[in-house]
Amino acid sequence: MPHDHHHHHVDPDAGDARVAWAVGVNLALTVAQFVGGLLSGSIALIADAIHNLSDALSLVIAFAARRIARRPADDTMTFGYGRAEVVAALVNLTTLIVIGLYLIYEGIERLFAPPQVDGWIVVILAALALVVDVVTVLLTVRMAKGSMNIRAAYLHNLADALGSVAVIVAGTLIILYDWRLVDPIVTLLIAGYILWHAGSELPPVIRLLMLGAPGTPDTEEVRKALSGVAGVEDVHHVHLWQIDESRASVEAHLVVCDVSSGPEICARAKLLLQDRFGIPHSTLEVEAQGGGCA
Repeated sequence: MPHDHHHHHVDPDAGDARVAWAVGVNLALTVAQFVGGLLSGSIALIADAIHNLSDALSLVIAFAARRIARRPADDTMTFGYGRAEVVAALVNLTTLIVIGLYLIYEGIERLFAPPQVDGWIVVILAALALVVDVVTVLLTVRMAKGSMNIRAAYLHNLADALGSVAVIVAGTLIILYDWRLVDPIVTLLIAGYILWHAGSELPPVIRLLMLGAPGTPDTEEVRKALSGVAGVEDVHHVHLWQIDESRASVEAHLVVCDVSSGPEICARAKLLLQDRFGIPHSTLEVEAQGGGCA
């Protein structure tokens, strides 16, 4: 529900510092994993490194979007810059899908020609990755409740932590049984998880950018509520959309029996929208019966 998010406020400057720290530790981990993957021959480790790089880049985009989103509304962006974070989420999720598809291609190729893998390097670096992922999750968990942009990065790192556990298991099996096929299998599992996660996060982002109505309330619910306002005979031209993740807006035409009481009726309707649905921004036009728009 659009108005739920204000309960999870985090100081903007403190939030920026957390994101910056998360970027730093993820970049350091990416370098370590990539070098380790090349030295050990593990495609799963390189896959995890690429995913961590995408997480670091997504956090950089999230950091920039957070700064832009706090700009006040102006004559160019009359609703403000809040959707900068939604655009950033779209970029990040689309990139993740491309990465997931690439990892599937690499994993299938390795299934037919499993490489030699140094299990110890894999296990040590995956354990390091697990620590970094947990740190990143702790840095972003509070902010994730109020931003789909930060939430995407948070969930990616949570998925990374699970991926790191899987890589540790794979490395251990290689050390104990020299089962090299487990490396591309884990790569495919990580890729599948990335695609599942990105695919589940993408629809609400696209819906918001396409001016879709929020999941709650739906347009029919708002229409019925406005129709029940005293003095309103009919409601049409109802448009409900999300300005950004935390704010919704509605416009509607209200057909009334007495146009002179229009201001009072509009005031009651606006109060209803605010109190029942948490919609502070509404544009309502009063029409006389038979004298309004077609």
